[in-house]
Amino acid sequence: MNSMAGLRVLAISWALPGPGWLQEVVLKLAIAAMVILPFVSFVAMFSIWGERKVSGHIHSRLGPMRTGGWHGWAQSLADGLKLIQKEDLLPAGADGVLFRLAPYLAFAPALTAFLFLAWGRDLSGLTNTFNSGVFFLLATLGVQVLGVILAGWASNNKWSVYGAMREACQMVSYEIPLGLAILTAIMVAGSMNLYEISLQQGAGLHKWFVFHDPFNMLAFGLYYIAALASCKRAPFDLPESESELVAGYHTEYSGMRFSLFFFAEYASMFVVSAIQVSLWLGAWYDPFGVVARVEALRFHADGSIAWKYMVVANALGAGLFITKTFLLVYVQMWLRWTLPRLRIDQVLHLCVKVLLPLACVNLLAAAVYLWLTEPLPTFRFVVSVALAVVGVGLVMVIGAIIGMAWMRRERSTFKVMFTSSREMPDLPGA
Repeated sequence: MNSMAGLRVLAISWALPGPGWLQEVVLKLAIAAMVILPFVSFVAMFSIWGERKVSGHIHSRLGPMRTGGWHGWAQSLADGLKLIQKEDLLPAGADGVLFRLAPYLAFAPALTAFLFLAWGRDLSGLTNTFNSGVFFLLATLGVQVLGVILAGWASNNKWSVYGAMREACQMVSYEIPLGLAILTAIMVAGSMNLYEISLQQGAGLHKWFVFHDPFNMLAFGLYYIAALASCKRAPFDLPESESELVAGYHTEYSGMRFSLFFFAEYASMFVVSAIQVSLWLGAWYDPFGVVARVEALRFHADGSIAWKYMVVANALGAGLFITKTFLLVYVQMWLRWTLPRLRIDQVLHLCVKVLLPLACVNLLAAAVYLWLTEPLPTFRFVVSVALAVVGVGLVMVIGAIIGMAWMRRERSTFKVMFTSSREMPDLPGA
């Protein structure tokens, strides 16, 4: 690690004149501009295309198929070009400054959160020394609600105001059970540093915090439900609810300002899923401890860098981290096109009378469990292994169901997800 730090300092000193602190700030901003922003754009565009494909299969449709050729992969790019050419409208009577500021205030927190995620063993430059990383990420995402409120209020439209007030009520309410669920994992780790939390889960599947005890497994589910609400995802998409409020808080927006709200939504979906992966699903580590063993070979005995293992370890880790995160994002899309939208009273009832008491009791039970089992490491190990076996069993059952659907596809009336080319030929020009 000292070799990596020295290499970074040498690169900064060679490339940039001026004080060391200024050089480091400039370098980090350059990395954010050249790496993080394009990656966030890719996440948003890929997620928009993916959601269209998911919704199409669930509705027995194909989804995008023409633009770009293979399965309409360039549809999001085409939509972006279209939105750039749209007129940037400002409603009569709207507050011009706040109306223009709102989309950026909604998008900037999601973009900032990407800088503080732990992507890999040596790909977490802003995270490994940040001891309040989890708290900072939650605080950053909480700022998004201000952008939504400003968008609704500044639009001078009653439907927009209704949507903004729903978002304020919903997000502030669900942040409480979401935070309590996170505390359950933090108690196990003894740290709020995402990098340290990730390192503690590297030995294998039984070390993932979701299998540490039954209370963390429950906290995993509580977090996911609260995260759906905080991201305004169905069945909690009341701030938009097109069947009631036209388009909710962004009714009056057009062009690129309109697209920024969607970029913020899909970026937030990725961030909350990434936090969940870091806290409970082993972060960048695989279930068998292979990545951890490769990481141990990153340095030679004399402290020099073994570049082959360094590259392989970080590439595998980042790939696993992004794959796990997109799997959770996929489930969010799946739920959107499966569950009906709740009423606002049902949303608040679920939070105040179900999730909040359950999260409080679960947190207390987790604390008691950790206190009672502290002198019993063998008992903790047996519980972790047993829960891991249960988790693997559930995954195998789901895989078996998918396999059966694939084998019986010829006899099924549902021919979209698993189909042959002769049954579903390519569209002309696709």
